[in-house]
Order: sequence, then C-alpha cells, then structure tokens
Amino acid sequence: MPQQDIVKIAIQMPGAYPQLIQLDQKKPLSAVIKEVCDGWNLPGPDNYALQYADGVQTYITESGRCAEDLYKGIQSSDSGVRCDSLKQLACVSTDVTFAQEFISRDGHSLLVKIVEDADEAPLIMTHTLTGFMELMDHGIVSWENLSAVFIKKIANFVNAKVLDASIQQVSLAILESMVLSSSSLFQQVKQEVTLERLLSHLQVTNQQIQTKAMALLMALLQTAGDADRQVRMNIIHSSASVGDEMAHYLYVLQSVTLNHLEPRMRMPLDSYNQDQREILHGLRQAAFETESENSLSHERRRSLCAKEFKKLGFSNNSNPGQDLLRAPPGLLALDTMAYFASRYPDAYSRFVLENSSREDKHECPFARSSIQLTLILCEILRIGEPPSETGSNYHPIFFSQDRLLEELFCVCIQLINKTWKEMRATQEDFDKVTQPVLPIIHLSVSHSNFFSHSFPISNFNL
Repeated sequence: MPQQDIVKIAIQMPGAYPQLIQLDQKKPLSAVIKEVCDGWNLPGPDNYALQYADGVQTYITESGRCAEDLYKGIQSSDSGVRCDSLKQLACVSTDVTFAQEFISRDGHSLLVKIVEDADEAPLIMTHTLTGFMELMDHGIVSWENLSAVFIKKIANFVNAKVLDASIQQVSLAILESMVLSSSSLFQQVKQEVTLERLLSHLQVTNQQIQTKAMALLMALLQTAGDADRQVRMNIIHSSASVGDEMAHYLYVLQSVTLNHLEPRMRMPLDSYNQDQREILHGLRQAAFETESENSLSHERRRSLCAKEFKKLGFSNNSNPGQDLLRAPPGLLALDTMAYFASRYPDAYSRFVLENSSREDKHECPFARSSIQLTLILCEILRIGEPPSETGSNYHPIFFSQDRLLEELFCVCIQLINKTWKEMRATQEDFDKVTQPVLPIIHLSVSHSNFFSHSFPISNFNL
C-alpha cells in the first residue's frame, strides 16, 4: 500500500531528459532539490529552485509548501487534522515569509470565518486566534478590513464570564491591536467591550490575562480623546452609581496603573547616565538665560553651574545628582520637576526667579521642595503598594487625568511656594510649610474636578 506522503511528480529542465521521481513530502525541500541535481549531475544544488510548470508558475519554497499544506489542512473535514494544522499555523506564522505565502492564498480569511462561525472546540479556537494574531502582527493585512461580525465575536470572547482562559488572553491582545490601529476600530471596540467585565479580568489569578486586560484598558484610555473620555468618567460620574464590586475594580485599575511608576520611584539617579544628566541640566537651562557656556573655561562653567543649581534649591549644588540618590522618590522627583518645567514653563520660571530675588533665608528651595513633595504624593497615592483583595478606595481624579502624579505636583509645588511666601518661612521652617498643604493635597486627590475648578494650572498666580 503506497504511503500517503509519497507522490510521483515529473521534473523537467531545458536541455535535459525529464525525471519522474517519488517525492517524499516530509523530506526537506533542499534535500529534494539535491537529489534532482544529482540525477542530472548538476553541481551546486543551492543555486537551483523548483518552479510550478502549470498554472501560476511560482517558485516552490519551504514556506510556500508549508503554507499550501496548512491552507488545505485547515479546511479538512477531520477535526483532528484541522486542530493539528491550526496548531502548527500558530507556530510558523511568526515567520514573515510564511505569513506572506499564507496570506497570498487568502488564508487569513479562513481564520476570520472560523471565528465568525464560532462553532469550533476551545483548543481549535485558541490556535485559530493565535495564528491570526501572529499573521496580523506582520502588518501585511490592514486591521481596517475586519468585519463588524468578527469584532463582535472577539469582544464576546472577552465579555464572557465562563470561557477558556487561552481564548480570552488572545482575544484581549487582538482587541488591543485593533484599538491602537485606528480611531474607527477604537469606537467599535469601545461599544462592544463591557468595561465592568474588562476590569474584572484584573482580579483573576491568571497573570497573563491580567496583563492583557490592563494593556487593552490602557489602550482604550490612551486612545480616548477629550470628547471620548467618558470611557473613564461615565462610570464614576455619580458616586451613587458605583457599586461595591465596581469600586473595587476601579481601585485595582488605579493601583495597578500607578504602580507602573514604582521602578522610577525605587531608582536613584545614576550620575553616569547621560540622559539623566541632560534632564538635570535641562532644569537649570530652562530657568536661567546664561551666556554661551561653550566659550567659558572649565572652572568658570563649573562655578556658574554650581551657582545656578544652588538657586534651583539643590543642597549639593556642585553635584546636584547627590540630592536624587534618595529612593523613594528617586527618579520620580526628577520626572516631576522636568514635567513642570516643560509643561508649564512660565510658572516654572516664575517660581525659580521669584525665589532667586528673595533674601537667602526666605527663598523657597525648588529642588528640595520638589523631592519632598514627590515623596508625599507617592505616599498619598500609595505607589508601590500592591492592591488589596478588599480595597475600594479609588480616586475619581485618577480617571480624569492622564498624568495624575505630575499634574498634582504642578499644582501643589506652587501651593508650597505660596504658603512659604505667606509664612515668610526660612529653611528651618520647611516641615511647617508642608503641614498646611497636606490637607489640600488630600482634598485634590478626592475630587475629580479639582483641576478644572479649584486651581487651573494655567491661571494659577502666586
């Protein structure tokens, strides 16, 4: 009985007698070509390739042969063959050459149909979704071409309360890619995905689902424009509408998101890091209009830098990086200062120059105040603390600000300066100045409309 993988084919070459060979389809293509070349006594088999003689005369490659086999296998009436083919597809689709071959056969449309029909076993569906995601990652096919039916099916996988975890994990990743690819797909996904269900994925024990759910949630929040920020605010607009379970989900989302800042908070400044040094010197250059430093001698430039870093409120003015070795707040203090200087340059310059003109004993040290304020904000926002299983104390303001820590800092650092001036404080009064500011910080964190009504940063005059 002939083996299923052995077929007879004719191979021809101009100027040579055709060969009739038994082709073992499991044998590598390079080995087949070598045998054919040996039959014609041709040296250098690497210089030859097989080409179809009939129909579209394309060259035969390992990827092409594999793509053709899997394309047929996926359509098999045997569920075992379909499953094996889709499993292999999920693995080999990471190769861009294979992906091109498979997509050229419209193979990705087969996968879309499997999803739209949604009548396959969970394992087959997992392999289908994984293969589809890998194919789409190459950017050969536009996400825009997907049907509304397909998008709805993927969203249903995510919204389902009982479903195979592997299916939900890949579905979350597919929706994230959709959201990031275009505004129209963002709108469709936003309409189809149940936000409450998405938040609930943050509480499962499967860390991969947690990560994928967080990625999709952040993609939705980041893609939402000002007009679409109801993705955040419509859930918390009325405190009465937020039940205990939803409050817990929002609390977890807030905790997980803010904890992305923890690595910067735990990391002290590295004086050998060029990027960090440039940010540090950028603070000085943004505050003072100095003469061209390139024309200065090394000693003169060093003296000028030390003088200006002192005016900025660094304790170690000759080596300001030393002030940022304390972790926490670590590099977050540098980040908040840099954000203030770049986002609100007028307010930043006004703060620094106003204090430069005060008597030394009454000037409010910007750097020292910033480092301490950043630490206080980290403690209030509980950055670095893992979410508890029963926590529900979320901050509405978190859902109205893209850069909550930085924006809070920008308002509160000016409050500290204002309080400092009113108290005619000195360096020894530093802790006294922060005490009356703390209740205002807590108040700001508790109200979502703090920025728009209490202290709009653009109009904040000291």
